[in-house]
Amino acid sequence: MAEAVLIDKNLSDVEIYKAAIPQIEYLLNPEEPIVSNLSNVSAVLKEAFTKISWVGFYLLKNNKLHLGPFQGKVACTTIAVGSGVCGASVQLGETIIVDDVDSFPGHIACDSNSKSEIVVPLIHDSSIHGVLDIDSHLPASFNLHDKMYLEMICRAITDKLNFNSLKDILK
Repeated sequence: MAEAVLIDKNLSDVEIYKAAIPQIEYLLNPEEPIVSNLSNVSAVLKEAFTKISWVGFYLLKNNKLHLGPFQGKVACTTIAVGSGVCGASVQLGETIIVDDVDSFPGHIACDSNSKSEIVVPLIHDSSIHGVLDIDSHLPASFNLHDKMYLEMICRAITDKLNFNSLKDILK
């Protein structure tokens, strides 16, 4: 059974990450389905940061990203690799920070109020299995600290969970 996640929203972003990461690592349970684990990660991040308007995962299958667990408004269900920020992150195999989504070529606007975005690939054994996508209604909400800590979270996810089971989830 999950415990309540308590993080003081008045802390700096770095302090919030330092408080959230151990709680996320505790919640990651390889005995549970990936979807359950990713749901909890989304919930922790959405609850912890007031700057986040949408947070969720897209999972890769057949060169397309498919909507996974998320917190926020209804979202695009399928994104082609190479399209938008999520697809570009998969294509490049790296984290992308976008200060102004309107200036990103081919940005896919699921929420017209989104102003900035960060996308972190989920990499395991040199293969990309999806992305962590986070939006904000504020411009330039994400920086190198976010990149570093979100990459740590994604590494914890890919280190602890069995991504081979994704084939069964995305039928």
